[in-house]
Amino acid sequence: MKLHDLKPAAGSRKARTRVGRGIAAGKGKTAGRGTKGQKSRAGASIPAWFEGGQTPIHIRVPKLRGFKRRFKIEYQVVNVGRLSEYAAAGRFGVEADGPLTINAEVLASAGLIGTLRQPVKVLGQGDVDRKLFVAADLFSASARRKIEDAGGFVQVLTPPKSEAATDEPASEEPPTEQPTSAAEPATAAQPADEPATAAQSADEPTAAAEPAAAEAVGAVNPASSEEPPTRIRRPRAERPAEDDSDDEDGGASGSTRRPRRSSRPQPDTGA
Repeated sequence: MKLHDLKPAAGSRKARTRVGRGIAAGKGKTAGRGTKGQKSRAGASIPAWFEGGQTPIHIRVPKLRGFKRRFKIEYQVVNVGRLSEYAAAGRFGVEADGPLTINAEVLASAGLIGTLRQPVKVLGQGDVDRKLFVAADLFSASARRKIEDAGGFVQVLTPPKSEAATDEPASEEPPTEQPTSAAEPATAAQPADEPATAAQSADEPTAAAEPAAAEAVGAVNPASSEEPPTRIRRPRAERPAEDDSDDEDGGASGSTRRPRRSSRPQPDTGA
């Protein structure tokens, strides 16, 4: 083995294709790039994000963060300070010193909210110096505390979803338990009556089967019934003689047919 005898393994090395060396080589003239176009030119390099001239994806997507909730609930906000000021000025239509009832209709008449279609939320900005009975859809913790500290109280018209979900199973459980406890004594008393019902059911088919058997016997034996059978075969003597004309014609014409014997009585020709 000499140094010049060393060779790489067969198939491990492959000579590169030399392009643009004449048409006889198979990769001459256009050198495998096709005819004309951007990719056939020298120095053409199209980036991977190029989309042929249309607006690329990194320009089409919005850059603003967040999104808009489709089912967002927008509340009309009223602060407890404004409620106290309006109550002191008598703008709610009541000037008595007692507790003042405030709801959405009262707020709309005073101009604190614009519509009755949206829910109302009471916030805790300001101070409360009189008793107020406020009914709204939602209250902040500070607004609830200030109203109750002044001697008033609040009423939430729409409870949160978490509270409504916890109350539903508790209301459905008692009705399901009551029918089961009331039905148990009735089911326990049924086995005592089973022998009597079994005896009655055993006697009923025998009493009902007797008339049916009698009817079946009468239908099978037609002789026992008074009505005659529907089809009566008349005797041969009563049938009309249809061959008299044939006998006469046959005798006259010299036919060899044998005349049939008629059952009718023949007239006496001896007299």
